[in-house]
Amino acid sequence: MKKDIHPKSYRSVVFKDISCDYAFMSKSCIETKDTIKWEDGNDYPLVKLEISHESHPYYTGKMKLIDTAGRVDKYRSRFEKSKKSLDSK
Repeated sequence: MKKDIHPKSYRSVVFKDISCDYAFMSKSCIETKDTIKWEDGNDYPLVKLEISHESHPYYTGKMKLIDTAGRVDKYRSRFEKSKKSLDSK
């Protein structure tokens, strides 16, 4: 491996999803001014997230299918129109 290619500020950081109050710790070199007291009693840098795997609909299984029937109906009507125009030729 090459020497001295990794950042020097690589450390444990707490990421907190503010939409569902879920937090997890990982390693990162992201800069932040906020800190939080973690479960082990130590203070760690805090990164606030708007969305994570706990609140994103794709990962939670609570995804809503919006207007899929409408899209299928639109496709079918366009297909029928093109089919009629081909039949009339």
